[in-house]
Amino acid sequence: MIEVKEITVKDEWEQAVSRFPEANFLQSWNWGQFHQNLDQSVHRLGYFKGDTLQGVMLAIVERAKRATYLTVPGGPLLDWHDKDVVNSWKETIINLAQDHRASFIRVRPQLLDTPENASLFKSLGFRSSPMHLHAELTHQIDLAKSEADLLTAMRKTTRYEITQSEKIGLKVSTSQNPKDMGVFYDLQLETAKRQSFVPFGKKFLEEQFRIFALDNQATLYAVTLKGRLLVQAIIMFYALEADYHYSASSEESRQYPAAYALQWRAIRDAKARGFKRYNLWGVAPEGDTNHRFHGVSVFKRGFRGEDVAYLHARDLVINPFRYAINYGIESIRRRLRRV
Repeated sequence: MIEVKEITVKDEWEQAVSRFPEANFLQSWNWGQFHQNLDQSVHRLGYFKGDTLQGVMLAIVERAKRATYLTVPGGPLLDWHDKDVVNSWKETIINLAQDHRASFIRVRPQLLDTPENASLFKSLGFRSSPMHLHAELTHQIDLAKSEADLLTAMRKTTRYEITQSEKIGLKVSTSQNPKDMGVFYDLQLETAKRQSFVPFGKKFLEEQFRIFALDNQATLYAVTLKGRLLVQAIIMFYALEADYHYSASSEESRQYPAAYALQWRAIRDAKARGFKRYNLWGVAPEGDTNHRFHGVSVFKRGFRGEDVAYLHARDLVINPFRYAINYGIESIRRRLRRV
């Protein structure tokens, strides 16, 4: 019999999540705390068989004008071979969704995109989502390799740009001071205007960074040339994985290999801190030149990691009428955003 417990102590939750090597910051205590600080409801549940932990789930209640829905980002983290655990998890999320009057449940598990995993979710009654929840096709670097081997494996032009960044005197600095997020926010506005995307709000960025930085789980990297800011990025450090999370750049940065310098420094820092993999986050499918992420995907793949495809987000419908409205809206958004 599976016992489901609400985990309310931070250390207990973090210890539970650490049992799953596939975990990243999306199932961390702080990701839930961040959403709670934005006045969203959060549930942290542990699944036990006797005294043995079989799984954990961080679930967030999202309230939008088009619908209220439940999300499980980068999770749940379960023993997917244990049918009792899986069935208990499904029962749990349906009950939560009904308690919050949610129209549907959206899950993007840390499961590879395989026919077997797709079949598993189909058997549970899930359908393919019209939108992604978080990055699904990612590019990841194995940090078990030596720095020399990492450099050797890179695309020739990537290795050249890293060398050039050192020759021309690009400076890479780091910060965990939340006050520095004001500069990042301004640079993001400049980037958004140039690249035509909707920027994150200042409060959203500041609160998220503050919470993770307090636990040494987020660092703001900046690249300058003679005091001029070129590029910034927020790198997340959690469990066994470091993640390239958000970034922003100036118009001038196009003239210099600043992004290469930043990533190489972050990769080395993650390796020095004992992380097992560096996740460059989302990339476009190989050969899809119309995808809005095509250009940045070429840049990321130059570091010669490996594409890791997670199962596309899956939805479990609770209210068919409300879900149909949401499905139509998100389908239009997906086409407009070219993702």
